[in-house]
Amino acid sequence: MLDPRLNHVVAVAHGGSFTKAAEIVGVTQSGITKSIADLERELGFAIFYRTSRGALLTEEGRDFVERAARLLEDARALLQGPRERGDPYAGPLRVGVCPASLEWLLADPLASLVGKHPGIRIEIIGSSFERTIRLLRNGSVDVAFGFDAAFAEWSDVRREHIATLQGVLFVRKGHPLSNQAGVELDDLAEFDFVTPSDSRPYGVVIRELYESREVEWQKRLHIIDNFSIVRQVVATTDAIGVTTAEYAAMATFAASFEMIQDVNPFAPAPLCCAVRSRWDPKPAVRALLSEMRARFRTI
Repeated sequence: MLDPRLNHVVAVAHGGSFTKAAEIVGVTQSGITKSIADLERELGFAIFYRTSRGALLTEEGRDFVERAARLLEDARALLQGPRERGDPYAGPLRVGVCPASLEWLLADPLASLVGKHPGIRIEIIGSSFERTIRLLRNGSVDVAFGFDAAFAEWSDVRREHIATLQGVLFVRKGHPLSNQAGVELDDLAEFDFVTPSDSRPYGVVIRELYESREVEWQKRLHIIDNFSIVRQVVATTDAIGVTTAEYAAMATFAASFEMIQDVNPFAPAPLCCAVRSRWDPKPAVRALLSEMRARFRTI
């Protein structure tokens, strides 16, 4: 039987306060408060920051709540009625994406998957490389999608190559580099960059670009893992953005931005789907992998 404190901690996270959690669970606020305090003492870390505006998750608490919510959801799925249990694809499918700016690549595969298996409930968790790997390894996501470099060093993660994407640089129309002939790496180092992560594969290259020219990259590199915001920053400043050649080829993108054609510091970057080595992927994960292969077979 699952520890009832898991219900309490998830209720606080979802409700945003101990008072709201008590209403959700149907116990007294003092009961919720004692339950969470006992759990934190047992775990050895704080799950929530207590503030005048409610309860906020700590970094460790966020990971714990995600795992607790997964356990509770899986338990509910296990106890579903016979008809629902008869569908091996039914239930939650949690997909980690790193960086989150790659989420758009999942749109077609996921739409096709849900069309074929309407019992699947999709949850997309876009995050940093480091957090996505942690969520995959601790079982909080069923499968992760992202650049292969993020997963390569982990022996307990099994990877399947899906595609290879070419990173490209883009700027707003009218940018100082737009009409400059023969743009070189030295020219790039004169401007700020906006990337989805300061790690692999793009962040490492950009840091080296700055460091080799004795420029403090910490003062020039903006890390924004939300591509809508990246676009806005690039559109309204002289910062240089990073995207994939496939995305940059879209008409809606080309209407507002220009690619820097003369120089490209990035090598082609392999994409992969990753699962935990010690677990057999459930049917919904295998079906998603099939959809991904079909979507990216030409890339």
